[in-house]
Amino acid sequence: MTQIDLNDYIRTGEGANGASYNHKSDPNIMLKLYFRNFDAAALELELAQKVYALGIPSPEPGDLVTDGKQVGIRFRRLEGKRSYSRACGDEPERTEEYAREFARLCIKLHSIHVPTDRFESVKDRLYHMLDTNPDFTPDQKQNIHDFIAAAPEADTAIHGDLQFSNGIFTEKNGVRTPYFIDLGDFCYGYPMFDLGMVYLCCCLNNEAWTMEQYHMSNATARRFWDAFAAEYFLSPDCPLIPYDTKDKNGNPLFGPGADLNEVERQIKVYAGLKTLIVERDTHCPMPEFRAMLEGTIY
Repeated sequence: MTQIDLNDYIRTGEGANGASYNHKSDPNIMLKLYFRNFDAAALELELAQKVYALGIPSPEPGDLVTDGKQVGIRFRRLEGKRSYSRACGDEPERTEEYAREFARLCIKLHSIHVPTDRFESVKDRLYHMLDTNPDFTPDQKQNIHDFIAAAPEADTAIHGDLQFSNGIFTEKNGVRTPYFIDLGDFCYGYPMFDLGMVYLCCCLNNEAWTMEQYHMSNATARRFWDAFAAEYFLSPDCPLIPYDTKDKNGNPLFGPGADLNEVERQIKVYAGLKTLIVERDTHCPMPEFRAMLEGTIY
């Protein structure tokens, strides 16, 4: 592990688990420094290296570092990057454009088949978070476990924390190049387990949280979801088509002709499952997200 002097860096942002920094004199270096859970830094670096090797667009990972108190990861810095959430906050009139672009990026991600011997299954990851969550009853845990087990099996790439702030892009001469960041929960499985987080971030937070975390109003976030959903779920390239093609009436569940109201009904349950990640990170129950599970899973 490389020793660094944090005085050589400028703090540029903060998330739930850590802060980001740019190097003062080297424009090619950015740093993600963890507040706690130092083992997570090593895990994220390992995953970032394997994901980068797959060719998934993401910042090139460097080395594991410490300032003597905290542990972090250095990456090759992408100059002038913006997240899709920040872009919508800065230019709300272009929300639909950014949402469609992010949806196409997600379609590409969920169309990649990964070697399952090198990554964890999303189901196994959720089972572990469920087993270690102290705030569900035994019956609730069993029902959630059964729902996860019944979901389709898949070997496709899963970001694990798929929110519009974890999609970024650089822009040069009017051409945008997108990337994924924060890949510490990367795994493989059925894409709906990933898409629930997009819905949660766009549609389930209160106004103050959405503004603080994503730099936009709830109305703008909802516009993002509506445009994202139309671009992703109605696409003839929708990665979900091979798994669920028809509803009980013979209508397409996904792809051209699908009913977006039915899509939203389904996605709410997967959004509720994302409370397992949120509660793992916050260490407290999140009733506003658990509400998506009531009357459906339990």
